[in-house]
Amino acid sequence: MTLTHTQNTKKSGMTLIELTVVILVLLSLISILFVGARAWKRGSDRAGCIMNIRNVQQGMRSFQNMNGHSAGDNVTGAQTEIVGTGKFVETPPSCPASGTYTIGGNALPGVGSLYMTCSLAVQDGHEPSRFSDW
Repeated sequence: MTLTHTQNTKKSGMTLIELTVVILVLLSLISILFVGARAWKRGSDRAGCIMNIRNVQQGMRSFQNMNGHSAGDNVTGAQTEIVGTGKFVETPPSCPASGTYTIGGNALPGVGSLYMTCSLAVQDGHEPSRFSDW
């Protein structure tokens, strides 16, 4: 009488269920990454826009101080005297989030009023939270 010895052999590899779980976990991690990247981009665009507003505001104040103007003065061509090559702000600013800027025109604003605003100020917060001393 011969005894046969049966061997339990395990096949190496992954089952279809294990592979599906791994793919779902990876997709979940990638979606979280995209949500975080989108929020980072939105915050970055907001910060860039506020810096543009700040630079134009400083240029307007410098122009105002150097030429002896007071708040509320109407200066013909004020915008062209502030923004342009060799001026207080070298290049016309553009909103990083594709908003549009409105520059105050010929009237020089008083302290606490912005000379330039962004069309995304209300929608995406493209306005400084505190500018009362600008």
